[in-house]
Amino acid sequence: MVKALEIRDLVIGYTSKGTKAQVVAGPIDLSMETGQLHCLVGPNGVGKSTLLRTLAGVQPPLDGRVTILGMDIESLRNRDLARLISIVLTERIGFGNLSVYDIIAMGRTPHTGWFGSLENKDKSIISQAISSTHTESLVNSSIHTISDGERQKVMIARALAQDTPVIFLDEPTAHLDLPNRIEIIRLLRNLAAKTNKAIVMSTHELDLALQ
Repeated sequence: MVKALEIRDLVIGYTSKGTKAQVVAGPIDLSMETGQLHCLVGPNGVGKSTLLRTLAGVQPPLDGRVTILGMDIESLRNRDLARLISIVLTERIGFGNLSVYDIIAMGRTPHTGWFGSLENKDKSIISQAISSTHTESLVNSSIHTISDGERQKVMIARALAQDTPVIFLDEPTAHLDLPNRIEIIRLLRNLAAKTNKAIVMSTHELDLALQ
């Protein structure tokens, strides 16, 4: 059976010209199934973000291999990789004055191109992403007028609209109050089961991970 995500002998860290590579962690071996929410738990500063960025192909590994559905991510073009992996980072991305709907619709870019028009299939996937994250009341709002909790759900909706088998989220509950943290965790758990995607999130909050 092909795994959604498989990691073999992975070593993560950083390299800079003329200096020795700085190893953060590894070697790491693990595999993940679809339809499940996986939590990467650890205190701040231990390399959770570095691992997620490496798994998503944002930064190269120092050694080892990462495969998505049996395909080595280093052998894939960026556009093909973006059809397999979506990622929600902790950094706030500037979207100007775009509406929530436009931001969620940007998730279809790997499938349509930057200037591609949305077909009926694309619009249907966007609608499903909005419905799944319960963001219907926000679609006409400007992104800078909504709360942090609402913004996080919009970013998750955009990842769902990208329609990838694997979704990575780096500390998705950071900077949220307790009710919103619990809501985001429940949302991710339900989405993994209903959409049959492998969802991987990092967190330093053990109590939330245990839920």
